[in-house]
Amino acid sequence: MKKSFYDFNSSNPQERQERNQLYPELAQFHIALREELGEEEYQLFYKAEKESIRKVPAAMLYQNTTKWITA
Repeated sequence: MKKSFYDFNSSNPQERQERNQLYPELAQFHIALREELGEEEYQLFYKAEKESIRKVPAAMLYQNTTKWITA
């Protein structure tokens, strides 16, 4: 199963590099967000995002097929 952005250990340089390669847009978003917010605000946001990902069934996170809705 593919790891989510939040499953990587950001304290580990190798894991952080792998995460940033797999999720470049999200990594850039978090870099910009961290610059805009204070450290405490950013950590609260990161924790909330990480928790919300855990509540979503894994099958929904990693769907590879696109389904068209037809009437």
